[in-house]
Amino acid sequence: MTQLESARNNIITDEMRRVSKIEGMDTCTLRDRIASGEIVIPKNTLHKIENICGIGRGLKTKVNANLGASNNAPDMSKEMEKLKIAVEAGADTVMDLSVGKKINDMLNDTLKYSPVPVGTVPLYEVATNILANGDIGDMAWNDIEDVIIRQAEMGVDFFTIHAGVTKEIVEFLKKRERILDVVSRGGSFMVDWISKNGDENPLYTNFDRILEIAKRYDVTLSLGDGMRPGAIKDAGDEAQIQELIVLGRLSKRARDFGVQVMIEGPGHVPINQIKYNVEMEKSICQGAPFYVLGPLVTDIAPGYDHIVGAIGGAIAASYGADFLCYVTPSEHLRIPDGADIKEGVIASRIAAHAADIAKGIKGAQEKDVSLSSARKVRDWKRQFALAIDPEKPTAYRKASSPKSDDVCSMCNEFCPIKRVEESFKR
Repeated sequence: MTQLESARNNIITDEMRRVSKIEGMDTCTLRDRIASGEIVIPKNTLHKIENICGIGRGLKTKVNANLGASNNAPDMSKEMEKLKIAVEAGADTVMDLSVGKKINDMLNDTLKYSPVPVGTVPLYEVATNILANGDIGDMAWNDIEDVIIRQAEMGVDFFTIHAGVTKEIVEFLKKRERILDVVSRGGSFMVDWISKNGDENPLYTNFDRILEIAKRYDVTLSLGDGMRPGAIKDAGDEAQIQELIVLGRLSKRARDFGVQVMIEGPGHVPINQIKYNVEMEKSICQGAPFYVLGPLVTDIAPGYDHIVGAIGGAIAASYGADFLCYVTPSEHLRIPDGADIKEGVIASRIAAHAADIAKGIKGAQEKDVSLSSARKVRDWKRQFALAIDPEKPTAYRKASSPKSDDVCSMCNEFCPIKRVEESFKR
């Protein structure tokens, strides 16, 4: 049985117990929210995961890191080093978004070495295979099915499936004057295929078959937003909303079939639309966990999009989004290196933690209180041990030249904390 089926049969699985212990949530509450579709535990029955995680209502906001090889970056050792960096920085899951000749090697190694759940977009491998000798329009359902089955058998824990890009929605897109028509790679493949063949999206027409495969291995489906806006001016248009409505219907079919499901959310969204987007997803998709890609709240910060995404992510998660896809400083510019990946994960973790405080997640504020208490007595070692990234503040401290070990080099003898402390002793 899948986690969803077990929960509906009042069975508390070992995975539920592990998540319950990690999160501090009562096992029965966790089970009931899995049964309702509000929480998922992405874990393929064939994949042993050291760091299991739950995603959804009442749990800590989770962070995903995207990795992947390409023909421009085919070195597997470097990609495995990036995997290590992402996990050490605190990523709860990783997605292998590889394309190119090394795609199978990358997934094999990622599943072998990752201690956290692994996700993929099967369509990327399908497209890589097809485009090696032909055109995306040549893609057949059998090509897609074979890859989905093989990746499920390999142990992939969650799939992004772009089943919401329908013929009708492509027509919406053609009529709408977007600044950026499609920025989703998977979405662009399906728009191209539909335009060339004039047929319905095979991921949509064969969705029941996808459910059969996912159920067999308890692969969680992450229904992809192929129509996500790539510019804030495009946010909230017909194509985006109509796709979400389709995803709402598909998510119900998945749950009815016993398959765990979450929903991917918009990319570029102005701050004043974030609350509406989260509430709309929760309503249309019956409370399914919301996996947001950013959101990025402005378009004018290339090189700093990890900050832009963290702003949007914190706001979205505070309103109920459950899962943040990290954004790196190199977003839209290049394949991220190790430093980019660390910066991206840390920025998203800060956003997630800030949102958890706002949501009142159990235990979220405890570290903040502990760190502030250490700061009060200028216990630098304890401050840094409690920090979300101990390395950077430690390096800054070592590089500074305070007049006393008891203060920092910004205020020195004018330290307000120390001044008030001494005043109260009088």
